Amino acid sequence: MLNLAVGIMMFVSGAAATQATSTGTSSAPISTSTPKVVSVTKVETELIKTTEDLVREEFSDIPIMVDIAKCESQFTQFNKDGSVHRGRINPADVGTFQVNESYHLKESEKLGLDIHTVSGNLKYARHLYENEGVDPWSASSPCWGKRIVVAKK
Repeated sequence: MLNLAVGIMMFVSGAAATQATSTGTSSAPISTSTPKVVSVTKVETELIKTTEDLVREEFSDIPIMVDIAKCESQFTQFNKDGSVHRGRINPADVGTFQVNESYHLKESEKLGLDIHTVSGNLKYARHLYENEGVDPWSASSPCWGKRIVVAKK
């Protein structure tokens, strides 16, 4: 994000210099110095949230769901190319909580949720948890199940 801002500043300052040179006049002196790096404010940082941040917020009341999301997808909703993250074993499993389209797509749509988006995937995972507990994610329980055992002690 910061590199983009610096790149835009350099482009704009280069364009201004080109325009001033081509017209032969300029109302402001042309700066040849390198643009200063600006720091990102706390407010701007808070606006940039990762999928993990969103999972931790959505499930602050159900910590096991944070563990499940980490085990299922490493908090990944989208791949680097922008496509929805799908399961390696079963490509019908989508997004952060690897919600299976074959079993859950129609139900999620009835609820007005799009499991292909971060928000829809998280909200549908909450719906599943509230109705079925952690059973929909039993296949990954060797990864996250240790937390339940520790919690029971």
